[in-house]
Amino acid sequence: QVQLVESGGGLVQAGGSLRLSCAASGRGFSMYIMGWFRQAPGKEREFVAAISLSGSSTNYADSTKGRFTISRDNAKNTVYLQMNSLKPEDTAVYFCAANFFGTAQTMPGMRANDNYWGQGTQVTVSS
Repeated sequence: QVQLVESGGGLVQAGGSLRLSCAASGRGFSMYIMGWFRQAPGKEREFVAAISLSGSSTNYADSTKGRFTISRDNAKNTVYLQMNSLKPEDTAVYFCAANFFGTAQTMPGMRANDNYWGQGTQVTVSS
């Protein structure tokens, strides 16, 4: 089992940048596919990015491709989301997710109940 704690959210102007972190505790961090999802008010949770066990493979939603970068440091049990060129529509609560099965490419389609989740961190982008 793994426990996840996100940090790094905040208020930023459009065009700015933020870096989210997700620290994992428990055993076997390097054995989990890691990902980021987000949920805006009144909307369903949506996939943002995912990364493979070693970090060699990544997957992004079309809306974040080219602006966001996911990375992981298995020695620090941490996954990151670097967000650049932020837009007001990026405003949401961002959640870190971990899954023992699948790949970075299949994570978007996995059932939510099959993931471990953090508590979320708020990102607000002002226009």
